[in-house]
Amino acid sequence: MSILELTAVSLGKKIQSGEVTAVEAAKAALAQIKARESLLNCYVTVDEEGALAQAARVQKKIESGELTGPLAGVPVAIKDNMCTEGLLTTCSSKILYNFKPTYTAEAVLNLEKAGAVILGKTNMDEFAMGSTTETSAFGVTRNPWNPEHVPGGSSGGSCAAVAANECFYALGSDTGGSIRQPSSFCGVTGIKPTYGTVSRYGLIAYGSSLDQIGPIARDVTDCATVLEAIASHDHKDSTSIAREDLDFTSALVDDVKGMRIGIPRDYFGEGLNPEVKDAILAAAKVLADKGAVVEEFDLSLVEYAIPAYYVIASAEASSNLSRFDGVKYGYRTAEYEGLHNMYKKSRSEGFGEEVKRRIMLGSFVLSSGYYDAYYLKALRTKALIKKAFDKAFESYDVILGPASPFTAPKIGDSLGDPLQMYLGDIYTISVNLAGLPGMTVPCGRDSQGLPIGLQLIGDCFKEKNVIRAGYAFECSRTYEAPELAKPCSDWEPAGQSGIAGSVELKKEVQ
Repeated sequence: MSILELTAVSLGKKIQSGEVTAVEAAKAALAQIKARESLLNCYVTVDEEGALAQAARVQKKIESGELTGPLAGVPVAIKDNMCTEGLLTTCSSKILYNFKPTYTAEAVLNLEKAGAVILGKTNMDEFAMGSTTETSAFGVTRNPWNPEHVPGGSSGGSCAAVAANECFYALGSDTGGSIRQPSSFCGVTGIKPTYGTVSRYGLIAYGSSLDQIGPIARDVTDCATVLEAIASHDHKDSTSIAREDLDFTSALVDDVKGMRIGIPRDYFGEGLNPEVKDAILAAAKVLADKGAVVEEFDLSLVEYAIPAYYVIASAEASSNLSRFDGVKYGYRTAEYEGLHNMYKKSRSEGFGEEVKRRIMLGSFVLSSGYYDAYYLKALRTKALIKKAFDKAFESYDVILGPASPFTAPKIGDSLGDPLQMYLGDIYTISVNLAGLPGMTVPCGRDSQGLPIGLQLIGDCFKEKNVIRAGYAFECSRTYEAPELAKPCSDWEPAGQSGIAGSVELKKEVQ
């Protein structure tokens, strides 16, 4: 078995035993990036020199006994909306094309303390606004299972990089399903923890009340291990929660006897692909055969989740993105007349179409005369959705359903119809509105060979239930890695980018 076929935890064990060095692991991942990146476009920035230097430093600490953790020396990729000191952090947007932060996000710092080796920053939908990684200013990321299809979004670059063995695990962020949906499309495992479990300090905000950082990896064991490493209370984040039950790996037990699992009937109605439905129900049967009590139930208010989410998220985005004005950092228009004209032109030229659409929507719902009609009503709906989940968790330990109503669509199919793209988040956004933990685990493939993801949802601070159920299901399956159908030379370069000139912009950034 080659180094690239190892899971993050398996590689960590081999590094600790001396079978493999951190430098060898980094070189293997960097070689894979060079081989596949021209086709897949998973990264915005690859820090080869920094990764090898960091790997050498980590190796010395491992040999001296200073670093003994399970992730020491294991290469990782970071989504490009998490600040990394001295390393480009662009949010895949032209407006931040040259931004190098002066500090590092707390979650990334926690990984560095654990001995992780950072390979670079992964591509994403611009400012995490999208479900396909097609709105990036640096070009489209392609799905490793079939490069004609999207990897999902907004953490599509991180999920595709894990699936393509371009890293051993990655960090993503989840505002409305941005870890779980692309994990489903790319056949990997991803966890969105309870809101406040992982510090948001250093995460460039999209929707502050919804954003949460989480791990993406090949299996549940890796995800639980990474979540243990990045979860911590942080006084720099006012929404960070001090928790004592962060031993997530203790839930890696192949035993679901007596676990109560609920399947919402509302998730299996019109719009759900039959192949996805069959795969999810088959997964439920696996857990039932292992002793879980699986029942159907009615989860109310599902149809109101999408409008409530997009009102709240867009409102928060319009506020959060007001800081990008071309004054202190990032892109500034070349020609302008006066301060206000500079603001207007810099933002107009720097932001992509989807970002501008959501800023305008957010500004509208927050405006005088519409605030009560839209924003306050959305907040009330959010509270009702949380109550519906609270009621469900009085009867069930875990809620089981699909992560997406369909498998990965073809590149270009979604951008022309934004409303259809928004509807694709129907199964994931409620989890963010309620602040709950959720996880996607691969559970099959459709007739085109594209992955299908099983979503498991837990009550607040009950990640262990989700991990336990996911691990038990995973024990009945083996991990599948995608093999690219054609060599890179047979494919056209990644296109259909969020802005014109994305290839040239990426070259300039790197």
